Amino acid sequence: MRIVIAEDNVLLSSGLELLLTARGFHVAAIAQDAPGFIDAVDEHRPDLTIVDVRLPPSFRDEGIHAALQARRRHPGLPVLVLSQYVEQQYAGELISDERGGVGYLLKDRVSRVSEFVDALRRVAAGGTVMDPEVIAQLLTRSARDPIAGLTPRERQVLALMAEGKDNTTIAARLVITENAVHKHIGNIFAKLGLSPTDRGHRRVLAVLTYLSHR
Repeated sequence: MRIVIAEDNVLLSSGLELLLTARGFHVAAIAQDAPGFIDAVDEHRPDLTIVDVRLPPSFRDEGIHAALQARRRHPGLPVLVLSQYVEQQYAGELISDERGGVGYLLKDRVSRVSEFVDALRRVAAGGTVMDPEVIAQLLTRSARDPIAGLTPRERQVLALMAEGKDNTTIAARLVITENAVHKHIGNIFAKLGLSPTDRGHRRVLAVLTYLSHR
């Protein structure tokens, strides 16, 4: 099984490589940043990827952005995200993509070697593996935040709506078509539970919901 790893911490990436090699996996490449990871995936077409959420240069969410980009370029690509933190917004988008295996584990789970290896095999086989802490935080946020279920793109569209931008301006700002904007807005209305009978007010209600949960 070929694996590509995205991890900038040399000690951790070396440890992962030793652990995986000893258990019969083949580490095809280790990337230290998002562009290197994308290039490695394109080159090696791995059976599984392991991605740290926070990569250079800003150490915010480059890793999970790269994982989402890789899955768009290679639909069904199995991705196991490792993180010290729960990035709720992007974790939700990754989980909602049903094409291929996906996992999200906190880094302290790696020390439980047998469980970690089992998780790798399950994700590579198309399954889903979620850290209990990730699930707990996602459920907690969803219960109190009605915009938590929006994708990052839908949140961008809603943020621009809150700035008073019309669909044409939003399309130009995000470099997408107006039809795409219209579709995103329809999804936003549906996810926020705004009825079509409130046709004249849904845009205002969506913006008010966004502003009250920023």
